[in-house]
Amino acid sequence: MTLIRRFLCVAFAASLVSMAAAQEDKLKIATVDMQELFKQFYRTNEAQKQINGERARIQKDNNERLARIRELETNLGNLKKQIEDPSINDSKKQALFKDWQMQQQEGIALDRERREFLQRRNQALNEKMVQRMKGILEEIRKLVEEQAKTDNYDYVFDKSGLSTSQVPFLLYTKDATDITAGLLKDLNKDAPAESAPAEEEAPVEETPAPAPAPVEE
Repeated sequence: MTLIRRFLCVAFAASLVSMAAAQEDKLKIATVDMQELFKQFYRTNEAQKQINGERARIQKDNNERLARIRELETNLGNLKKQIEDPSINDSKKQALFKDWQMQQQEGIALDRERREFLQRRNQALNEKMVQRMKGILEEIRKLVEEQAKTDNYDYVFDKSGLSTSQVPFLLYTKDATDITAGLLKDLNKDAPAESAPAEEEAPVEETPAPAPAPVEE
């Protein structure tokens, strides 16, 4: 889940949710696995399922557009054979060539439109996904902060946070309480029974339509 991992790395700065000044007595420290909370939160799964459904619709539209382009390619191939047929007179060849040119231009225009369609739809869907995931992360962060205040923790560290070199920020804490399980229970207390994890699908890839070979007049 590439985008999700990116969000979790960026979200580390927000994971230190309780920064009360240290008292003379012993600091009260907790840890939380933000990545686990994010992945197992039912709203994350629901959002991913919705996004997967939208990607499937984009793929279906793309396949339909490709089918029309492939049909034109077949027609162009047949026209080329007729144009190159020595038994066909020049007048007929001229008519066939004009037809070939028109269908070639149509194919080029359709493929350009298809590519632009994919770019627009994938970009819009990715932007929507970013906003949804940001909103979910903010909801989780607020719950962590509320729990930290309720239990009077001085610090809460995200043990899943990684540096830019992929080294964990939190290498060791003494006597820290892991509050992940309790938070996950609170997050999913209202989860519908059908909200199961969903795998992220890759964006719809552009399948290039081979350019028709030019026909000599």
